[in-house]
Amino acid sequence: MEESCRARFAGTEELAMKTLASLSVLIFVAAMATTMCSAQTSYSITDLGTINTNGYSVAKAVNIAGEVTGGAGSDSTNTSEVFLYSNGKMISLGTLGGNSGLGNAINGSAQIAGYSTNSKGTYRAFLTSGSTLVDIGDLGGGSAVAYGINDVGQVVGSAVTANGENHPFLYSGGKMIDLGTLGSKNTDWWNVAQSVNNSGVVAGTSYDATGNFFGFVWKNGRMLKLGTLGGAWSQAYGINNKGQITGVAYTKNGSAHAFVANCPTCAMRDLGTFAGSTSTVWGFAINDSGVVIGQSTFQNTYHAFVFSAGKIKDLNSLIPAGSGWVLNEADGINAAGQIVGLGTIKGQTHGYLLTPQ
Repeated sequence: MEESCRARFAGTEELAMKTLASLSVLIFVAAMATTMCSAQTSYSITDLGTINTNGYSVAKAVNIAGEVTGGAGSDSTNTSEVFLYSNGKMISLGTLGGNSGLGNAINGSAQIAGYSTNSKGTYRAFLTSGSTLVDIGDLGGGSAVAYGINDVGQVVGSAVTANGENHPFLYSGGKMIDLGTLGSKNTDWWNVAQSVNNSGVVAGTSYDATGNFFGFVWKNGRMLKLGTLGGAWSQAYGINNKGQITGVAYTKNGSAHAFVANCPTCAMRDLGTFAGSTSTVWGFAINDSGVVIGQSTFQNTYHAFVFSAGKIKDLNSLIPAGSGWVLNEADGINAAGQIVGLGTIKGQTHGYLLTPQ
């Protein structure tokens, strides 16, 4: 850069050197400002409230419009209902006739996918049509649960097959498709699709024939086993529209850490810890900017975290001091960086919405 400046300002070397010095100061100040802004990232917090007086709520997902879904209920009656939080109000969508329901995912059109018990107490997967929960069927075994939805309206989850096994599914065009497994043949092993991006690429977890479980990515009819962080197992929870996957994987020393896998190679990056080297960290969701959210546990404490710009941080350190909140878990994040999850406030469990400031 110095040589090009000298060439441009031939005969005025002193002026050029002064200009360079000024530019260097400006660049340094800009870099420091960027670093300070990154360090000072903070969030405002909205209490989503509850449906029942003295009840509880949990928030699981948020769409680009800031609409939230999850579950709300009452410990005294042992019931819960699916909710939609929109325009500052929590609206009950009820259940499929049973005592419990949970919205796990919401897309840009405010379609919600999740699961609910029916009048017989059986868990069933649903997709909303307006404000109505619609049962989307199963794989022949009578039960299903849904965990993810994309903006096309495709839904993923786990369903029981005719022979009693739990298999991951993709619900698309009114049909439920069995995605198969990594070799699992045991009815006690849980195989599940957790999320799906707008290209129809699915992330989840499956057992193999030897009884080990691994995260997987499913694309165009093929299931690919993800690796680990040097340990025995892994689980995949979230996938974004760039094909980046987050979840939890075991390290060579036996710890379990959150990861980001960049597909198609799907090489894993350990996101590290903030509470202690032996803490367990789960990555639950990732947005298209690569920001990961989830939960960290250490010595009987449960804290929500965010991973951004190469650093993992306790979300409790990024909300207003004295708020009274303890954020226990972060479950969903949208493209604007808004985060939802569950925490405790005044001794009660409530869903929350964080908005970057």
